[in-house]
Amino acid sequence: MSHFAMAFGTATKNKQGKIIESYFPEPILSPDDKLINELAQIFACADGNQVIEVSIDKCHDLATIFESFGLNLSTTFAKAALDSEQPLILVTLETDSAPTEVPEAFLKLHLLSHRLVKPHGTNLDGIFGLLHNIAWTNLGAIDLPELPEWQIQTRLRGQVLQVFSIDKFPKMTDYVVPTGVRIADTARVRLGAHLGEGTTIMHEGFVNFNAGTTGVSMVEGRITAGVVVGNGSDIGGGASILGTLSGGGKIVISIGENCLLGANAGVGIPLGDRCTIEAGLYLTAGTKVTVLDTNKKPVETVKARELAGKSDLLFWRNSQTGAVECLTNQTAIELNEALHSHN
Repeated sequence: MSHFAMAFGTATKNKQGKIIESYFPEPILSPDDKLINELAQIFACADGNQVIEVSIDKCHDLATIFESFGLNLSTTFAKAALDSEQPLILVTLETDSAPTEVPEAFLKLHLLSHRLVKPHGTNLDGIFGLLHNIAWTNLGAIDLPELPEWQIQTRLRGQVLQVFSIDKFPKMTDYVVPTGVRIADTARVRLGAHLGEGTTIMHEGFVNFNAGTTGVSMVEGRITAGVVVGNGSDIGGGASILGTLSGGGKIVISIGENCLLGANAGVGIPLGDRCTIEAGLYLTAGTKVTVLDTNKKPVETVKARELAGKSDLLFWRNSQTGAVECLTNQTAIELNEALHSHN
């Protein structure tokens, strides 16, 4: 039977034996049916999505199977695991249903950051309720109720426990480092971010999970959850994009290709290609916009949501009247047809 995804990796457990995070060096999207069948013979896998704890004595067999399918990282990992004391798990997802266990959620976050799926390309429903706050430290993930004890023990050993963050999501680069990207401050990119080849994230840039870029982009602002930025687009310093977790509801805010979101600007509607929003202008769905033709003559005033997804638009605030205006390279007649073609 075909599967959505699978992965072999490690897990961290709390004192109650519950898994609080997982790491997968080589997640696999749409694994070969033969691979799944061979794994099923070792672990007697049942139907459905599963998280299977792997004993050390199974690692040799796993390495042999992975090697026969050309899965080099998984092969290396399985061989190295023979000398490890860390809990090992195998996760198989028969369907892309909402995750019900922590390792399932972490596998899906890995798929995003490994560029195996794009934002909105996998079901993450309920992930916020499934994951809970963890202390992400220089000694690894620690369940928050256990943190005081860890702090005492490390101090008594003459060591310092550094807590980098308290969050549901770790930083991406502790798990995945995509090729061809530059990240000035790795703490500002969460696991589950999707960074296209050639993307640069500057010091003040931020990329949430299930969001990111599809190609070459410069990010000096914030790409919030659910937002996708197209190839060649620039998110200026301090700029913000309204996401699905910050009041945007279920509307997917996307930025097309070769767009510019000016410094300290913001946008709450999807943009098409080659659009520009001037520095300091925050454009929400309800913003009243005076549309100008190529001669800078007013055509009509509409709410910004009526311009959602359209290309070749320049938004600015009139320096004399304060009105938000939109210059288009279309004529007034063409623009009216585009605006009202679906009314």
